[in-house]
Order: sequence, then C-alpha cells, then structure tokens
Amino acid sequence: MNPPDDLTRAVEAALFAAEKPMSVAEISLHLGGADVGGILVALQGDYAARGVQLVERGGRWHFQTAPDLAHLLRREKEEPRRLSRAATEALAIIAYHEPVSRAEIEAIRGVQTAKGTLDVLLEAGWIRIAGRREVPGRPTIYATAPDFLTHFGLQSRRDLPGIEELRAAGLLDPVDEAFAVLTGGGDDDTDANEPPAGDA
Repeated sequence: MNPPDDLTRAVEAALFAAEKPMSVAEISLHLGGADVGGILVALQGDYAARGVQLVERGGRWHFQTAPDLAHLLRREKEEPRRLSRAATEALAIIAYHEPVSRAEIEAIRGVQTAKGTLDVLLEAGWIRIAGRREVPGRPTIYATAPDFLTHFGLQSRRDLPGIEELRAAGLLDPVDEAFAVLTGGGDDDTDANEPPAGDA
C-alpha cells in the first residue's frame, strides 16, 4: 500500500486535533482551500476496520471509537444527561417536525412548554435557533443541531425510527402511543384528544 501523501496526512491530523466535528468546508479552509472531499471518503475506507473510525454525521466529520470497542474506553464514572419528560417530548417534536416554534411545540404537546425546557436542549447542543417564522410576532423557530445527530449516532434525520419501529422495540407505552398519534406518527384509531402526561 502506498504511503499517504502530505494532504491526506494533513486532513488526518486536522481531524484528530479538532475539538468538535468539522464540515468539509471547515477542513478545506483550515488547509488553505484544498479539495478534501475525496480524501475524506478514502480515509473513511482506510479506517473502516480499525479501532477508530472516521464518520460523517449531518455533514460534519470526526473520528470515533469503533462501536464494538466503545466499552473498553467507557469511564468508570459517567455523568449521563437526564432529560425531563417535557424536554424529551420537545426534542422529539423538534426532531420530527423541524423547524418549529415554541407555540407549535405546545400545540402538539397540548400543554405549555417552560422556557427552561428549550434552554436545556440549547445548552446540550442538541437543538439550535433556526431563525424566525415570517408571521405576526415573528416567533423564534428551532431545529436539531449537528450534535444531536452525533450524540444519537444518526447519519441524518432520515435515520430517525418510525412509529412502528418504536412500537416493535417496546419503547412506547399507552401514553407514548397517544402522543405519537397526536404528533402525526400513529396510524391507528387511538383517541388522541387527551394530551400526553408530563410536566411543562
């Protein structure tokens, strides 16, 4: 196998040193405007069977531990980020319906959404402010952020599970199923007039 050229090595080094995933444009800018698209694809193939892999999530590239080895590097003490029911519902609504305003989130949930709920998701880096709706009052609209795809291991929003997949996996209880119908994900005759339980 031929040794990598200097540009390939530079792309590799830039990705290893990056503090967060980088887009093709960011890598190119970092390397003086070089064309790096083909190099990224080649590197992805080179690392496919190794202990670390080069992956692309939502248009941004980064190295990650191979999934089958992740348990070897897990810290003894983990600090999981726990979301409230309200935050989980808001995140799901944004992921499946983006871009949406706070009022639209509340209309789907059936209850008011506290400002702090969206602040938690913004601070986590899972959602972003995507602009303003061109209607009276010009409300802020929200969409998922690149870190949402990275955290949940999704290539794009098209990889989000459908309602049938969630039901088959046993992840929907009766309240969740009613919520799914309310948000347009269900296909049965479940009464969706009652809003899902949960704090605001």
